[in-house]
Amino acid sequence: MDNVQPEGKKQIALNIVNAKSKHKGFGAGSIDLNNVSPVIIDDGVAVIDIGAMHAKSKVEKGIKFSTNREDVPAGRQVWLVWVAVDRTAEGQYYAGLTACEMWIDSEARRGWKILADHVNKLDASLKRKIIVEGLGAGEKEALKALLISHNEDWWAASPDELKAALSVQGQ
Repeated sequence: MDNVQPEGKKQIALNIVNAKSKHKGFGAGSIDLNNVSPVIIDDGVAVIDIGAMHAKSKVEKGIKFSTNREDVPAGRQVWLVWVAVDRTAEGQYYAGLTACEMWIDSEARRGWKILADHVNKLDASLKRKIIVEGLGAGEKEALKALLISHNEDWWAASPDELKAALSVQGQ
C-alpha cells in the first residue's frame, strides 16, 4: 500500500476523459489509484492481492464469472475489500474501506460477482466511504489484523468510524 515511485518517474493515474471535459494532458482529470489496495478475504484469511485491481487475484484466476448466483451452487464466499489510504500533515491513515462479495467454486472453475458493484465500491473507497455490510465477525477480525500488522501507525491514525466498522461485539 506504500506509494513509492522511482525518482524522476511520473506517477501514473487513470485519466477520466469524456465529451464534457477538455483533456489537458498527462494526469489531468485523473483518479489516482496509487492510494488504494485490494484485500482478498478467503476462508477467514485476509491478504493484500494487487492482482485483484484487474480482477486477476489468486482466487479469481481461471474462474469463469457469471452474474447469476444460481450458477455457483457449491461456491464459497470470498470478499474483495478496497482499502484507501490518505495523508494528513501528521501522516498516512486508512481512510476508505468497502467490501464486495464474490462466490467461487474453484473445482468447477465457476464464480459469481457483480462487476459494477466492485467498481462502485472501489469508487466509494476512493471517496473515503466505509461500507462493510455483509462481512462476518471472522472476516472483520482478519481484515483488522491485516491492517494493523501492515502499518500500526496508519491504524492508530484512522478515523473512529473505520475502527468501529471492524469491531466485533465483545471487543
